[in-house]
Amino acid sequence: MFEVFKKEVKELLRDKKTLLFVVALPVLIFPILFGLMGFLATQASLEAEQKVHIYAITGSEYAPEFSEKIKFHKSFKLSEVKYETVDEMKAAVKAGDLDVGILIPNNARDTLSKGEQSNWQVVFNDAASINFIYKRVNDAMKSFSEILQAENFEKLGVTKEQSIALLNPIKIEKIDAADKRENLGEKIGAFIPYLLIPLVLAGASYPAIDLGAGEKERGTLETLLLTPVTRTELVLGKFFTVLASSLATACITVVSMGFWVSVAGSFFDAKIITEVMGAIGVVDLSLIFLMLVPLAGIFSSLVLAISIYARTFKEAQNYMGPLSMIAFMPLVVAMMPNMELTMNTAMIPITNVALAIKELIKGTVDYSMVGMIFAATLVLAGVLMSFCVHWFKKESVLFR
Repeated sequence: MFEVFKKEVKELLRDKKTLLFVVALPVLIFPILFGLMGFLATQASLEAEQKVHIYAITGSEYAPEFSEKIKFHKSFKLSEVKYETVDEMKAAVKAGDLDVGILIPNNARDTLSKGEQSNWQVVFNDAASINFIYKRVNDAMKSFSEILQAENFEKLGVTKEQSIALLNPIKIEKIDAADKRENLGEKIGAFIPYLLIPLVLAGASYPAIDLGAGEKERGTLETLLLTPVTRTELVLGKFFTVLASSLATACITVVSMGFWVSVAGSFFDAKIITEVMGAIGVVDLSLIFLMLVPLAGIFSSLVLAISIYARTFKEAQNYMGPLSMIAFMPLVVAMMPNMELTMNTAMIPITNVALAIKELIKGTVDYSMVGMIFAATLVLAGVLMSFCVHWFKKESVLFR
């Protein structure tokens, strides 16, 4: 078995495609892609924040303080064309001639004294994914509302401090019982397994396809079967090669992401993230890796069994697509809001590992639960590995 393992590893290391998938993708391509995505998202948000909006306003004389605030706001520019009705403004917004239209009624200043609300209308396109228009107009409206409130309270002889107490009779002081690690771990803890687990599957898929369907297509499988090695030893040698490739991809990715995060931290303020990552001890990091080992065994068994069944390299690739979708579904479940590690969720394969990794990052894990999940995943990996060995012994599968 060990000789088969050494032979398969040597062949994989000679294959440039394998090195691309196992080494180049995690070290260079994935960080570049994530960095590019972050850069583009930041640029899009920055452009949206800095954009100057063309606005039109009707009834500005009824709310001069509001009109002045909008007029001198750095993000607004008054339209040269005057619009009087909602329909005119809607048409201009749809045509792209106007970003926002504001209609102020003539009773804007009088309704509050009568115990009524003034109905203002804001016309804009809210379909954009990043849109600061409504927030900026709303902030200006709140500022004008405070002016109206102060005027009416003054008429009633209420001081500024009393008016604040009347409007907000209860002041809440927020005291967060969670530490920084737990707080940030809740936010990024679900993302880490979402990155690691698919990489464990991806790291197993390509070598498995080559060691099974690739051997069939090249006609070298028959030669291997003629060697004085039992089929059990042969398939186990291939299995451990796929397992090693899967774990290597995950490890290289973790090291690579840690390196790039440290590099980014030297250019940007990432003190909180650095502190949280530094708070994760060696024991928790080791447990995260150990949780991935039996999971990698499950994936390695599945992809190798599929590759053994497939007639050609292309057919094996076609089978990997549905498997990836099936593997993603439990990850989506783990990322759902308020999803916690309980006895019920601990019984769901892949979901249980993802939730355990999240709890380990947060520092709130129940280690007995981790042990149970590790044991259950290890048993499932053993069952699937046994099936893979049995599958490899069937002539009807090998020579379809």
